[in-house]
Amino acid sequence: MTIKDIGPQPQSFDLEKATLENTDYRTVAWSGKYLQVTLMSIPPGDDIGLEAHPETDQFVRLDAGRGRAQMGPAKDQLDFEQEVEDGWAVLVPAGTWHNITNIGEEPMRLYVVYAPVHHAAGAIHPTADDADRLEEEGRDEPPSWSVQPEQAGEDQHA
Repeated sequence: MTIKDIGPQPQSFDLEKATLENTDYRTVAWSGKYLQVTLMSIPPGDDIGLEAHPETDQFVRLDAGRGRAQMGPAKDQLDFEQEVEDGWAVLVPAGTWHNITNIGEEPMRLYVVYAPVHHAAGAIHPTADDADRLEEEGRDEPPSWSVQPEQAGEDQHA
């Protein structure tokens, strides 16, 4: 299944099938004015990456694999920890440090809903290193049609 981000226009697709078939670290599936849907695949032993988005709430749902979700008010104070698997949701409030580590034997497949939009429309990041590089180069910015906070804080990464 191939998903094409068509921007803030009506869209419909089999989200579970697309999530399970996605093999890229991150694929932006749809970018609206106020929220965005991305698909992710995390290899065994890898993680999403410890980070905090000061102005972005996230809804994360696992469709395959097993993970350990960790969250907290500081990168060295992750006082929330929960093992998660297929069907589980992880809700990340804006400004919360968070990470999800694949603790299973298979790729962890999940989708993320960001509000507001967080990544470049249609972006495909085959690996976490690609995602980091594009962000550092300023090539992973939300599209101009999305509504962003007036004084957005900088993302933080551990």
